[in-house]
Amino acid sequence: MRYLAAFLLFLAPVFVGPAFADATDISAASRSVVRVVVFSSAQGQQSIVSIGSGVAVARDKIVTNAHVVELANGDDSVQIIIVPSDGTQSFRAVVVASAPSKDLALLQLKSSSLVPASLFAGAIADGADVFAIGYPASVDIALEQSETDVLRPQQPVKTRGTVSSGRTSKAVESVLHTAPIAPGNSGGPIVDACGRVLGINSFGSVPTDGGAEFYFAISARELTSFLTNRGVTFRSVRGDCRSVADVTRAEAELEASTRAKMDNEARVAAELQRSREGKVRSDAEHAVIAARENHLALASLFLVFSALAAGAAWQFAERGQRDRLKIACAAGAVTFALAVGIFAARPSFNEVDDRVRAALIADAPESALAQNGAMDSTTPVTKTCIFQPERSRVTMSETADVELTWQPDGCVNGRTQYVENGGRWTRSFVPNNDAQISVISYAPETEIYRIERFLPGSEAMQSAREARQLYDVKTCTVDPSQRTNIENMNKAIAAQLPQMPNEILLFTCSNR
Repeated sequence: MRYLAAFLLFLAPVFVGPAFADATDISAASRSVVRVVVFSSAQGQQSIVSIGSGVAVARDKIVTNAHVVELANGDDSVQIIIVPSDGTQSFRAVVVASAPSKDLALLQLKSSSLVPASLFAGAIADGADVFAIGYPASVDIALEQSETDVLRPQQPVKTRGTVSSGRTSKAVESVLHTAPIAPGNSGGPIVDACGRVLGINSFGSVPTDGGAEFYFAISARELTSFLTNRGVTFRSVRGDCRSVADVTRAEAELEASTRAKMDNEARVAAELQRSREGKVRSDAEHAVIAARENHLALASLFLVFSALAAGAAWQFAERGQRDRLKIACAAGAVTFALAVGIFAARPSFNEVDDRVRAALIADAPESALAQNGAMDSTTPVTKTCIFQPERSRVTMSETADVELTWQPDGCVNGRTQYVENGGRWTRSFVPNNDAQISVISYAPETEIYRIERFLPGSEAMQSAREARQLYDVKTCTVDPSQRTNIENMNKAIAAQLPQMPNEILLFTCSNR
């Protein structure tokens, strides 16, 4: 099959996503996609000279293809308008860097309100699904879009294809894929099922005899180098893209297995404790019985001595031996008193419980006592929480380990109050500047620190911010009413969230 020479296209963003791609991930990635419109006011008439797509790499910076904005280089009569996928307004931008050989350009906004995308720094799997998201002109024409419509924020078009790794152009490292695209999509990203940018669409090949079409995106590695060389700070993530359902199911299975193991260990410990207590009680009972028998035997012996002394006293009385009579009577009285005293002092069976308690306390491990004391203490404990990539789903965040200062009353880092629910302490966070909502929890029993991040649209974000502002919960507190306030805030924010998070970060903690 013969193909025409590769030609530049206006392409849309492409997502690489397996069959388990979640619609919320596609929507979240779409928030970073913009339409790039280039206007010329030459000869006093303003007209559109180029339309493409782009992707935000910072709140005030956009990457697109160099060929989309080439007419704006050094020409003051040409203006660039950025139309986001969400919101109510558009923005002016200028070209601050261009690399025609790589077909990349960096645009600077005059305001900063976009949602940055995340660049994937790992290897793309051969055959991975991709989704193209952008603004193909053919769709605008089919929908009879006017110039006013084009300048109004609209959701981008999404298409799906696959990646063929190991094939790249010679001039620039590229990603070959089959996600359908059309003029108007140039400069848009291709991203995986987790919404992570794999490349910037640039050019394609078209068959002459009706065969399949193939498209090329400038690789994320080329894009990373382009941005780094120009001092741009951007989000970069690694790790396999697993579905939220898979991560949730695997974690539930692991928690169930861990719980079963802990329950089994608790049963074994309880059985050992019962066995230990049984032996201690048996030993205590035998000791008390032996002591009672010794007391009875000794009391009986003194009674015999007392009886003998009484008999001797009677004999001495018959014989008129008054001195010996006195001695015998005294000896009899003393031995009788000793017999009565020893009998009365015999151990009671009530002493068995006292002996059991004393023995168990004496044998209790110091570490267990220290642990029990720590559980009752309100002293803060600093913990190091280590990121667990195999139990996480990373779409946008750094994965550095977390230092956590924990108090048993739910106070975190000495300033943020969490509330307990089913053994897990939770707090929801809605930042004013970032378009994300975080639900963070800590389970003291399993030492699991978990971050769930949701990436909703602008309306849901605004509703969540309004729900958050209804509650004044800024400090740690032991006041039950304030804790109820925090719990109500968590519920109000949860009501604005999608069913599943876009990102799950899991950490295992231990005392530092």
